[in-house]
Amino acid sequence: MNDQHKGRGVPDVAGDADPQTGYQVRVDGQNVVFGGTSAVAPLWAGLIALINQQRGKPAGYLNPTLYQNYAQLTQANALRDVTSGNNGSYSAGPGWDACTGVGTPDGAKLLTILSTL
Repeated sequence: MNDQHKGRGVPDVAGDADPQTGYQVRVDGQNVVFGGTSAVAPLWAGLIALINQQRGKPAGYLNPTLYQNYAQLTQANALRDVTSGNNGSYSAGPGWDACTGVGTPDGAKLLTILSTL
């Protein structure tokens, strides 16, 4: 990461949190779109569960791995930097930012990198 900051930030990662373009789900027989943390957190949890299954062992607490291997993960496009948009308080930009953290995942590429660490 480019600012030499030690430690973690909030948010650490991102997903499509826009309630207008988030995730289509079926609730009580109705199709609805959900966004926000309530949609992105289960998305990441499901992704990590699938990664754990494929690896045959748990990835464990992933945040230190994401930060320590940030350059490798972004070069491999396992984490895609979000450089535009905002959450009402913060704007996205190059590298880690307070809007989108280290970025959004490409699950298959993330699995490949995590399997080598």
